[in-house]
Amino acid sequence: MSESPVYLTQSGLDALQEELAYLVGERRQQIAQQIAEAKAEGDLRENAGYDEAKNAQAFVEGRIRELKVKIHNAHIIDDTQIPDDQVALGRSVVVRENGYDDEEIYTIVGSTETDPSNGRISNESPIGKALIGRMAGDVVRVEAPAGEIEFEIVRVE
Repeated sequence: MSESPVYLTQSGLDALQEELAYLVGERRQQIAQQIAEAKAEGDLRENAGYDEAKNAQAFVEGRIRELKVKIHNAHIIDDTQIPDDQVALGRSVVVRENGYDDEEIYTIVGSTETDPSNGRISNESPIGKALIGRMAGDVVRVEAPAGEIEFEIVRVE
């Protein structure tokens, strides 16, 4: 079964690779040491340290599998074939909500790199979907839980 592509910036891929290297190397060794120390204490049936270390091991192994799949299916965002003034993955877009003077900046990224509090929104989010492919000067309407929101694209960076 083929996995879906994971759209990443180069820095996003680098961060996933760094996390994987840390988990496979240093973190696995730390957990193995914790398990060995807990086993040395004797009875494992009521050993909270052992249970905690085994839970950490399960979490880390799951995260390693997840990272390997994401890295294997990574597609680096390449916006060089798209006009500079068009919203695309990896680009930042300055928008102004209809009726307001304040501008907001969003960077459109794949879902793996989403960080809304830092203006990094997914191309799969309602706003991201509405902005992709649009140009500076376009007016975009987005359905939100509170109702429809209308944005003007001020510029694409």
